[in-house]
Amino acid sequence: MKYFKYIYGLPVIVALFLVSCNKDVLDRTPQTSYIDGQYWRGEDDIRMYANSYYTNYFNGYNSGFGVDYAPVRGYTFSDDLTGKNAQTSFESSVPTSRGSVSEAADWLGTYAGPTWDFAWVRKSNVMLARLNDIAKPNITGEAYNHWTAVARFFRGFEYSRLVSVFGDVPYFDKEVLDSDLPTLYKDRDPRGVVMDKVYDDFKYVMANMRDNDGAQFLNKYIAAAFISRFMLFEGTYEHYHGLDAARAKKYLEFAVEAGDYVINSNKYNFSRDFKSLFSSDNLAGHPEVLLYRTYDAALAVTHSIGSYQNGTEVVGVDANLVLIKSFLLNDGKVWQNSSVAGANSFTIADLVKTRDPRFEASFYDKALVPSATLLYGFKFASREALTYIGKTYPAAWGSNTNTSDAPVMRLAEVVLNWIEAKAVLAQYYSGAAITQSDLNKSINAIRNRPLDAAAAAKGVLKTAPLTIGALPVDPTKDADVPDLIWEIRRERRMEFVFEHTRLLDLKRWKKLNNMDFSTNPDYFLGPWVNVQAEAPSYLTAANATARNVKVKKADGTIVTYDGTNAAAMVGYWMVTNAANRNAFTDRAYLAPVGQAQIIQYQEKGFKLTQTTGW
Repeated sequence: MKYFKYIYGLPVIVALFLVSCNKDVLDRTPQTSYIDGQYWRGEDDIRMYANSYYTNYFNGYNSGFGVDYAPVRGYTFSDDLTGKNAQTSFESSVPTSRGSVSEAADWLGTYAGPTWDFAWVRKSNVMLARLNDIAKPNITGEAYNHWTAVARFFRGFEYSRLVSVFGDVPYFDKEVLDSDLPTLYKDRDPRGVVMDKVYDDFKYVMANMRDNDGAQFLNKYIAAAFISRFMLFEGTYEHYHGLDAARAKKYLEFAVEAGDYVINSNKYNFSRDFKSLFSSDNLAGHPEVLLYRTYDAALAVTHSIGSYQNGTEVVGVDANLVLIKSFLLNDGKVWQNSSVAGANSFTIADLVKTRDPRFEASFYDKALVPSATLLYGFKFASREALTYIGKTYPAAWGSNTNTSDAPVMRLAEVVLNWIEAKAVLAQYYSGAAITQSDLNKSINAIRNRPLDAAAAAKGVLKTAPLTIGALPVDPTKDADVPDLIWEIRRERRMEFVFEHTRLLDLKRWKKLNNMDFSTNPDYFLGPWVNVQAEAPSYLTAANATARNVKVKKADGTIVTYDGTNAAAMVGYWMVTNAANRNAFTDRAYLAPVGQAQIIQYQEKGFKLTQTTGW
């Protein structure tokens, strides 16, 4: 059994039996918690301390009904998904409070990141201090460098997330005493200064972390994969928001370097099908997975993500027609100019057969009413799970007892981070031009995944390779984005449906305006359906009276169900009562801090600057 199961499955209890027999019981040292000054005796102690990071940073599918940083249920705020009635809005006012000092602090779903909380920064700084002051004489120099790299990696991880939400944040590089008020209540540091510190931490990680520290433990390959994520985010954010070109270039070059380390190792590959990544009970040995989270009912470590894609459960927001239309045809072209038969059909049956295989692996092949758009996501459920619709689900696919393993970091993200960083450098910073070999190692390697038998039986085909000399001609492409970068962005969209990337991608590309659904009426639509045949439960007397069941014809004509026209209800499904979210401005790129935090600083005689625009 992998030790990682115990990291995720059992409380970490450190018992130090340092009791003297001649002491009164009231003078005994604690037996169920560590004593700081006597704890850092060797690598076992250090590892036990570091293990507590895993569930905070390598969340996988979270646990139970938890949604923080979880696909499907956590990352529901993006332009890919539409719900009934008014869409969730961006924050419109400064919150009363946004601070926490807890290691279990809530995340902010509409920002896809943490709240204003530095508990995990402090945790890393404590680890660094104890390594230097206590543990160093007890371990080898190599071990000291490795564990220092671990602490610095997690500190950089936390600051990368904090900066993505708040921009400027106070930077702490050491443990701060409660009596040191000027440091505790320091104002924000500029995001560039903070991310330069993160850059330095990550450089140290790449120079000192072990290549192998045991199965399912953090190592340099896993760290490099995450570094490619964070350096791409910050490099492109700095570039597209016009903040600092020199920093943008530096971070993007590091994203490429980190990606190179993983790709050139040849340790990972795309030799298994896409569906296997998200519905397997055991990801051990999966060639595309660098790190995964294990779930095991015997250890009471389970999740609910599979159940929310089992064909019955309702998520509340589902794939819209804009997302559907973004999928390539299997000839590698967009639907407007593809020669594939049925290219301009948006029935679910035709979409499954003609689109990139990831469409079939991500969405059920029939209309389902639990989906607001009638297109039901099942990327994170097995094919077997959908056979229980109308029946009793087994524990694996019902409630919060799911046991499918969660891919925490996989090769596809690394290569897509890598190719985008290279493309931005080539386009704007005189970097080396993208070659066909670059595309073959990244996008085309992904497209060449094998198909599973079920997909092949439906007639699904692999998507043709992307070639430098014949990029798709997309009439809907944003005018300010070069063709190649547009296709790299499309590849991310197809690959990461329901995952962690989309909102953060929009933010770093400065494309948050995509969240204004008034810009495209397709945001309020689903696939082309025959309601009478595919979703007859909507054709009720109550809905006829409410006049809220509608389809939209290809020419834009809207047909509303009135109780007498069931046969005419054929067209693009109109999401019930769907309306745009409230208006928002560019201040939505970053979150405000709470009034309570501003006041707390003032009461101590210091100033905390509010986020720009708030």
